[in-house]
Amino acid sequence: MMNKIINTSPNIGLKIKTLHPEDRDLWDRFGQALPTAAFMQSWAWSDFKALEGYQVFRYGIFDRHQLVGGCLFYFYPHHGKANLLISPGGPILTADYLETGMKLLIQQAEILGKELGAIAWRIEPQWQHKPDCLSAFVKAPVELSPSETLLIDLQPSEAQILQSMKQKGRYNLRLSWRAGVTVEFTTDSQAIPKFYELFWETVKQQEFFGEPYGFFINLCQTLFAAKMAEIGFARWQGKLLAAMILVYWGDRATYLYGGRSFAYPQVRAPSALHWGAIQRAKQRGCKIYDFYGFTRDPDHNYAKFSQFKSQFGGIPYTTIGAGDYFLYDQLADTLINLLQNLGGDRR
Repeated sequence: MMNKIINTSPNIGLKIKTLHPEDRDLWDRFGQALPTAAFMQSWAWSDFKALEGYQVFRYGIFDRHQLVGGCLFYFYPHHGKANLLISPGGPILTADYLETGMKLLIQQAEILGKELGAIAWRIEPQWQHKPDCLSAFVKAPVELSPSETLLIDLQPSEAQILQSMKQKGRYNLRLSWRAGVTVEFTTDSQAIPKFYELFWETVKQQEFFGEPYGFFINLCQTLFAAKMAEIGFARWQGKLLAAMILVYWGDRATYLYGGRSFAYPQVRAPSALHWGAIQRAKQRGCKIYDFYGFTRDPDHNYAKFSQFKSQFGGIPYTTIGAGDYFLYDQLADTLINLLQNLGGDRR
């Protein structure tokens, strides 16, 4: 199947095209090679979002026959509400094509917005500085994923990584080793309910929002099939005490979700599990361990578990966060419809 050309840039040869299943490997290889690419822009993640009910739109930007950028758009319609196109982790563009690539993607967002009734395109590129090509975007009220994280450099030896940890982190690890905590990783779907049991125990204990069980079925089975994720467990004396979902993308391993038992805190099972994940990622050739969600603000909702993560050392990394590009024609239509509905309610 030929790629359908959607739009052409003033730059000779630069075109945006719909990506088809036969483009999957090309897209993923491109994304994995970029240090600023994110797993939420992977083909497998878009398959997962489709299972969750999202409409998925995939576009690549080509300079003649070379892929130089693109974006995956997700859309979930909410009846009677202002709907958004979203691109978590995206767009992804090589440095030489930021300005021209964004122009093509904005044009495509406007086309999609008109077709779908979306009032804005929310993006979240993994860039540390806002480039001029995003001048029309305003800061979004809600982030699609954490804009601050903590990164561990996996390129030094294990001994060097251990030495770079805070003293408290090394102390907790030694407690877990002396207690005999063991760690294992698996892609067996039978592990999903075991993970969810610990995840939900943590949700109830710490009173935060938790995704339903079906979400993790779709997530794990999709990413397992793509060899993009594993579930990790920490056990002590046969008891399952900590669990995580670890996602692999490019040279990065990301701690995406976790849970733990609040029994036997003295054996420090979560510390053992993260150290095991660091070792696992290093063995797989990853260069970065991403704690995915971190804050240096003591009043932030993430403050408590950020204190735990900081025991492993690492470097805080902050991106520009989510930004909105308003599709004003659709915004006006949506406001008119909402006002008409409000008027109808009053009659």
